[in-house]
Amino acid sequence: MVYKTVSASNSSIVALGGFSQLCHANLNKHKPWIETSYHGVITENTDIVLLDPPLVALDKDAPVPYAGEICAFKIHGVEAPFEAVVLNGTSGEGQLRARGLVDCELQKEYTFIIQAHDCGAGPGGTGGKKSHKAVVHIQVNDVNEFSPVFREGQYHAAVTEGKIYDSILQVEATDLDCSPQYSQICNYQITTGNTPFAIDRNGNIRNTEKLSFDKQRQYEVLVTAFDCGQKRSSESVAVHIDVKPVCKPGWQGWNKRVDYEPGTGSKQLFPKMHLETCGGPLSSVRTTVELQTSHIGKGCDRETYSEKSLQKLCGASSGSTDLLPGPSTSTNWTASLLTDSGRDSDLIFRFDGRQAAKIPDQVVPQNLTDQFTIATWMKHGPSPGVRAEKETLLCNSDKTEMNRHHYSLYVHNCRLVFLLRRDFTQVDTFRPAEFHWKLEQICDKEWHYYVINVEFPVVTLYVDGVTYDPYLVTDDWPIHPSQIDVQLTVGACWQGGEVTKPRFTQYFRGSLSGLTIRPGKIESQKVISCLQACKEGLDINSLESLSKGIKFHFNPAQSILVMEGEDLENMNAALRKVSYINSRQFPTPGIRRLHISTSVQCFGEDTCVSISDIDAVVMVLQPSEPRITMTGADRLTRPAADLSGPTGLALFQDLHIISTVTKGDATSRRPEVIHNLDYCDMLVLGEELRPELESLQLKRSALLGKHLDATNSTSGMSIYGVDSMSNYEQVIRQVRYYNWHPAQIPDRKFRLTCSELNGRYTSNEFTLEVSVLHKSEAGEHINHMVVPPQYMQVVHHPAMIHNMYPTHIPSAATVVIVICIAALVGVVVLGIYRIHLTHQQEGRSSDTSKEGELDWDDSALTITVNPMEVKGTAEERGEDASMLPKNNFTF
Repeated sequence: MVYKTVSASNSSIVALGGFSQLCHANLNKHKPWIETSYHGVITENTDIVLLDPPLVALDKDAPVPYAGEICAFKIHGVEAPFEAVVLNGTSGEGQLRARGLVDCELQKEYTFIIQAHDCGAGPGGTGGKKSHKAVVHIQVNDVNEFSPVFREGQYHAAVTEGKIYDSILQVEATDLDCSPQYSQICNYQITTGNTPFAIDRNGNIRNTEKLSFDKQRQYEVLVTAFDCGQKRSSESVAVHIDVKPVCKPGWQGWNKRVDYEPGTGSKQLFPKMHLETCGGPLSSVRTTVELQTSHIGKGCDRETYSEKSLQKLCGASSGSTDLLPGPSTSTNWTASLLTDSGRDSDLIFRFDGRQAAKIPDQVVPQNLTDQFTIATWMKHGPSPGVRAEKETLLCNSDKTEMNRHHYSLYVHNCRLVFLLRRDFTQVDTFRPAEFHWKLEQICDKEWHYYVINVEFPVVTLYVDGVTYDPYLVTDDWPIHPSQIDVQLTVGACWQGGEVTKPRFTQYFRGSLSGLTIRPGKIESQKVISCLQACKEGLDINSLESLSKGIKFHFNPAQSILVMEGEDLENMNAALRKVSYINSRQFPTPGIRRLHISTSVQCFGEDTCVSISDIDAVVMVLQPSEPRITMTGADRLTRPAADLSGPTGLALFQDLHIISTVTKGDATSRRPEVIHNLDYCDMLVLGEELRPELESLQLKRSALLGKHLDATNSTSGMSIYGVDSMSNYEQVIRQVRYYNWHPAQIPDRKFRLTCSELNGRYTSNEFTLEVSVLHKSEAGEHINHMVVPPQYMQVVHHPAMIHNMYPTHIPSAATVVIVICIAALVGVVVLGIYRIHLTHQQEGRSSDTSKEGELDWDDSALTITVNPMEVKGTAEERGEDASMLPKNNFTF
């Protein structure tokens, strides 16, 4: 066969190339084809998606190169974390992969669009076609990567002994896996061995036997959980089950003892207390809380200042007479009575039916007008016997000849009776004479404060600050006047006439304290309340927070609190606010008993639940006791002129009073504490003061603006009243001692003691010695027209004699004068030496008084004698001192 070569022009070749391209373009005539939807599965934490059906794209242009090949699969939706890759372009196989690790717990399913792209008509991919859009649904398969976790860190439950429970409590665990297989809890298990409990697949715990409160009061079991993939919880949970005794209604969550530290204000008594009613429906609850303090002093912690100090503190009227003072040399009529000091130095007198006291006539208040007050503390019980005798507290009766009772206060059959017989000099008609009161307090064996205010014909009784009118008033004739003296007695009535031998009758049985009479004026209710007020009691913290449905009531002494409400939870909340308070700075330590009684009412019934009473105690701890210390100069040596001068001698010019306490076990440092004193006694040691020669004096102006008063006698001075230590200092510093004849009484000793709370705390005994410096008789200045400087001994020098006397004096007289002058100089020198020696002995004492001090300088001492004064007669030198005013200086 012969081949021929055919050549063509350039134009022919170009035309042929164009034709070829046109043929290729016509070859990519079809779009790729894929399924309309795909379902895929991917396991979390992997990247290959298993699709159903497999990802395959077909193109009818095959087997034409490029046009029939698949070059790409594209996903629409950039949020989908997947990509599609071509495994074989000719066969159209592809694969769906995750761009990163997928997490079932974050997203379980994905849906997006996918399309297939062919390679086009040539190597450049131009003219490529894409398939229709197919929907892809992908599910993420879970991996059991999480362990079960319990919802609570621990569980608590309570059961009643002797019962079998189907379910005591239910525990619950959760799993963070996303699939039902791995996220569901399929089983629970108790891992603690030998326990009387079981648990089911739902976590319900039950007891497998009856439990006993006496055998074991609490159980602790450990529980674990399994998910449905049998993965176990990483940590077990503790379940605490308390065994309660058979339900008995009553108060729970209270302590039998509550400690109270002095000075801490109020303290809650029942902060966790609640009432258990065993589920019964209640209509109301009534609770009474009683603070029992009958064993403390006069019934509770009251201020135990002296009677006079307490009256001044409360603003009582002055002029009251204390009929039962403490026994002393000046108040000896109470020395034979039985006393019971009780607590905190409360002065209490006990009468057992055999003791009584006569009040001295000079003490008895005279001429009781239409207004006066009788007050006393009394503790009294029922009298023995069916027909009880009268028991007299106070009686004013005839001393001799007759047995008339002018006024008296007595108890008869638990009734208090006040008798007041007016004088016949007034209206001659029946007048109210006996006033009767019938009160439970009179015979309850407790302390009460009784005040009888008389505004004749009206008589009012106060008991613990509450007023009571008499239930019976009987009239009687006035008493005819007579010359018979009367006798005032305490504890019985004096029977002076119509008997063989005068004697006491109608004895009192009980205890009395602070029995006073105040003539001419009645006491206000405010003062009465102050005198008997308790410093301790019950209180409610934050009254504003109490529910409006709670009703409460305090008695006047705040020792009894009654609370009532309909809602149990409100009652529990209200009772938790009940507190104890003691406002005394140094309260009486010891126990205070608490008694709580409760009554519960149900709907339609009087009582449905019986609540037992409970008893507890408040223990008031020992307060930090103060130590009162007085300091100052303990010895004064002064010239006689200072003692007899118009200003006298200030004894305690540099006195300082401080009080310190020891906290806990600390002994090295005692912090200073500020509190009040109630009296300071300045006693004369040795022989009592002689009023004609000496005295202690205090200006009334020194007491102005202070709660202080003073009494003065030959045995010393007493300053009393509840006031600060600084005020006591100021007043005591102004007490002055006068001695108009120091030669007769050259030395004195005084002892000063102070008290807080009527002697409960006392100071040190501060003793002061006073010595007198005497001037020589020859050195006395007779010429009062020219007074030498104070403390200067004016003595004349012998050298002056020749200049002052004529030269024609007889020799005998001259000798006598010289001898007298020599003797005088000798006496003066001896006196100066003795004074100087005394001054040296006393030089070490720290006398910082503002009184003028005696400075000695032997080198500058000049002794001069005035011959004209020496020549004076003995009568001139011995001038009668009694003719001089007492405030003048005498030597």
